[in-house]
Amino acid sequence: MPWTKFLIDKTEPGFDEHADQEDRKLTFSEAMREGLDQSLARDENVYVMGQGVDDPSGMFGITVDLHKQYGSERVFDTPLSENGLTGIAVGSAIAGMRPVYLHNRPDFLMLAMDQIINHAAKWSYMFGGQSTVPLVIMAVIGRGWGSAAQHSQSLHGLFMHIPGLRLVMPSTAYDAKGLLTASIADNNPVIFIMHRWLFKHSSFVPEELYSIPLGKGVVRRKGKDVTIVAISYMVIEAMRAAEELEKDGYDVEIIDSRTLLPLDEEIILDSIKKTGRLIVADTDWVTAGASAEISAMVADKGFEYLKMPIKRVGWPNSHVPGSYVLEEAFYPGVDDIVSSVKEIVK
Repeated sequence: MPWTKFLIDKTEPGFDEHADQEDRKLTFSEAMREGLDQSLARDENVYVMGQGVDDPSGMFGITVDLHKQYGSERVFDTPLSENGLTGIAVGSAIAGMRPVYLHNRPDFLMLAMDQIINHAAKWSYMFGGQSTVPLVIMAVIGRGWGSAAQHSQSLHGLFMHIPGLRLVMPSTAYDAKGLLTASIADNNPVIFIMHRWLFKHSSFVPEELYSIPLGKGVVRRKGKDVTIVAISYMVIEAMRAAEELEKDGYDVEIIDSRTLLPLDEEIILDSIKKTGRLIVADTDWVTAGASAEISAMVADKGFEYLKMPIKRVGWPNSHVPGSYVLEEAFYPGVDDIVSSVKEIVK
C-alpha cells in the first residue's frame, strides 16, 4: 500500500500548540528519533546512513540506538565521502529504496552538489516522471562553540533556487516529526534542515505515525499590526519579540513557513492583506536568500496591500565569525525584530 495510507494527516493551524495535552511532550530531537523509528518499522525500504548515526550520542539524539533496533544494514555510519555517498543514496532511491542521509552540516553538502542538483533534483523530470528519487537529506545548522565560517553556514537559500527539490525547516517538535514522516513518504528529494538551538525545545507530539503536508505554513500568533514570516529558529525569536512588543501595544502576527519549497504563498498574502506590513526573519544571509525570495513574492503578488516597505532580519553580508563576541554582533535576534517592527509600525 502507498505510504500515504498509513499517515494520519494533522494539518490544522496551531495543532502543535495544544496547551491541554501536556501529558506527552517530546524534545525536538526525541520527536525526530520517533519519526525515524516509526518510518523504519513501517517500511523495510527505509534506511538511515550518515556520519555518526551509530554513535552513542546518535547525531544530536536523532538516531540514538536505532542501529541496535534495525541492524547495521539499515542504520549505519558512513565515511567522509559526501559526493560518493550521496550518489549511492540517489541510486538506491531510484531503485526503490527510501534513504535518509544525515549530513552533520550543510557546509559539507557543498561536496555533494553535483549529485543533489544535477541528478536527484532532475531525474524525475528528465525521465518524464517514470522514475522518482524518494531521498531525504538532513543537515544541522546553527551557531555554537565557535563553529565559524566553514561549519555554521545556513545554505537553504541555495537549495531554494533549485527546481525539483523539497526544502523543509521545522521549528517545533510536533512539526519535526510530522514533516519528517511526510518527507520520507514524498517521492521527491527533500532537503531537511534543523537548527541546533531547537533540539532542546519540547512540545506535544502524538505517539502515532502522522504527517504534515509539505507546503503548508501555520499562523503561530495572530495579530493585526504587522506580519512576521519566520523561518526555523527565528520563529522562537519572533515569538519572544512579540511578547516584548505587546507590552508597548504592538499586535504582531507570526507565520511559520515550515517549508520553503513548496512555499505557502497563500497564508503569507492573506496575512499581508490584514496587516499591510511585512518582516521576514531568517537564519541566513539576506542577500539573495529565502528572505529575498519571500519579499519579492509579496512585492509581486501583494504590493497593493503594503502600507510600508518590507523589512528583512537576517545575516549581514559577511562570513560567519568564530569568537563569542563577534557572534553576538553577527547573529540577529529579538532586539533586531523589535526594532524592525517599531520602524515600520507608526
